[in-house]
Amino acid sequence: MPESVTPGPADGPTIDELTAAYRSATRTPSDVVDEMLGRIADRGADGTWISVAERSELLLRAKQLEAHPDPSSLPLYGIPFGVKDSIDVAGVPTTVACPEYATVADRTAPVVQRLVDAGAIYVGKTNLDQFATGLNGTRSPYGVPRSVFGNGLISGGSSSGSALAVASGEVPFAVATDTAGSGRVPPALNGIVGLKPSRGLISTVGLVPACRSLDCISLMARSVPDIARVLDVVAAVDDRDPFTRPRVRENADPAKLRIGVPDIGELEFFGDEPMRDAHLAARSRIGRDFGRVVTAPFGPFLAAGELLYQGPWVAERLTEFGDFLAAHPDSVLPVIRTIMDSGAAYSAVDVFGAQHRLGQLQAQVRRLWQDMDVLVLPAIGTTFTVDQVLADPIATNTMLGHYTHFGNLLDLCGAVVPAGRTADGRPAALMVLGPALADDRVLAVAGALAGQPVEVPAAAVRAPDAATLVVVGHHLAGQPRSRDLLEHGGHVLTRTVTAPRYRLLRTGGTSPVPVLVTAPGGGAAIEVETWRLPAAALPDILARSSRSVCLGRVELADGSTEIGFVADTSALDDEDLTDITAFGGWRAYLAAQ
Repeated sequence: MPESVTPGPADGPTIDELTAAYRSATRTPSDVVDEMLGRIADRGADGTWISVAERSELLLRAKQLEAHPDPSSLPLYGIPFGVKDSIDVAGVPTTVACPEYATVADRTAPVVQRLVDAGAIYVGKTNLDQFATGLNGTRSPYGVPRSVFGNGLISGGSSSGSALAVASGEVPFAVATDTAGSGRVPPALNGIVGLKPSRGLISTVGLVPACRSLDCISLMARSVPDIARVLDVVAAVDDRDPFTRPRVRENADPAKLRIGVPDIGELEFFGDEPMRDAHLAARSRIGRDFGRVVTAPFGPFLAAGELLYQGPWVAERLTEFGDFLAAHPDSVLPVIRTIMDSGAAYSAVDVFGAQHRLGQLQAQVRRLWQDMDVLVLPAIGTTFTVDQVLADPIATNTMLGHYTHFGNLLDLCGAVVPAGRTADGRPAALMVLGPALADDRVLAVAGALAGQPVEVPAAAVRAPDAATLVVVGHHLAGQPRSRDLLEHGGHVLTRTVTAPRYRLLRTGGTSPVPVLVTAPGGGAAIEVETWRLPAAALPDILARSSRSVCLGRVELADGSTEIGFVADTSALDDEDLTDITAFGGWRAYLAAQ
């Protein structure tokens, strides 16, 4: 296929533009289907699609939508989309880019079904690196897609086809996955937007897993508001997914957030000076446009990333594909077979050792989030041509994942936005990362970086299931039980103090627990934090806590009153009870020991 005169993303409608056209009756879903099929035909067999629905099926779906009595009730009315071919659609083969592995799905994955129920039009299955193993897009028997920036550049993977379908203007959005960066590297290499949501936010039921404990459904679109709109449709608790969890809504003002950036000396561009220059130019705009930029250590993130393919997580792929690999070795591409075979070398001791090391790094990163709200990085450190990747597939793939491998291991969410071009015309991109369930915050910053503001509806933020919790000891950020709050989607709102009417007591002997008691006549202001989290999580959080505490009302220094941890009456009978009020808080007490 000839390259375009001006390489880069092709013109194509956004979701908002199509919605406006439908409302004004200047276009119909049938018009859009015909236009879309024309674009697909014009590009030919370029490695984007593995299968496309028949024109008759697509037009039937369009006509059904046109007959709908209330199109405004369907948030994605008439919007075409593609689906990565590791996600099931009923009646369509799921190949995972391996023809011999293909099976015809009898059920549609919940993520796809929710989109269809919202009025979207399923178009077809997009190409991928075989078994979703790779970040480069060259590992498929269904063709090797190239970046829309031309010059033989790779498309990125494993969600190569999903990115190309959007960047080429064929569909406004696509569904993909992300285990090691598959939902972030391809958007970065094709000048579009990508979102890797928090793990469990979108159901992975109906997904052929790569690494089940890390896999996420990801989204790609032409704009940040489009991504946010699709996420609103597909984010939902699914009890069939063992990693499911509810979304936490947040109407974050990017101008007030603390934007973390590593020291430039910690960043790696693999000798690619034009990419380094492009990133520095984009980074300079961060310092100009955001009021609170802080330097963030990058070492713990990188150390976690090294565990992904240099540790036992590669063995998890064998739990899904090991039997097929043993029975059909010649059906698997050699580079994929080599990667999967390496998983057999790890022992149970290796698994536990790696988990312990990861736990240490997760604790370090949790502490870093106390000083920043998001972290902004390059999405990629360099680019490669298809020939360069084929000549050295492992080393180039490792470099592509330098900034993405750690994301799911550390339970982060992240978004990628275009950040201009290098001096020689290649794409540059920024990645915004946040802690688990900070998806709204990440999208807000990504939208600000892209000049595409995103606003969370006030009704969503004021959801009745949200609660504020005051914590005083083991639940403080970085303390042992803070992980209970994080697992339930909690995040720190403020670090403050109580009204001057409390005392802090130490109970528990060799396993000390701080407890808060009211002392109206002789109290002091005690350091506390307020957290925001789903109200439904409070019973489980209390059940995991020490029996020395219960939930009660806590008055803060500003006069407000919130639910918080206070002393259970049984704690006051402890013979080892010690008054530690003079330290002013649990952290200060620990520092003095």
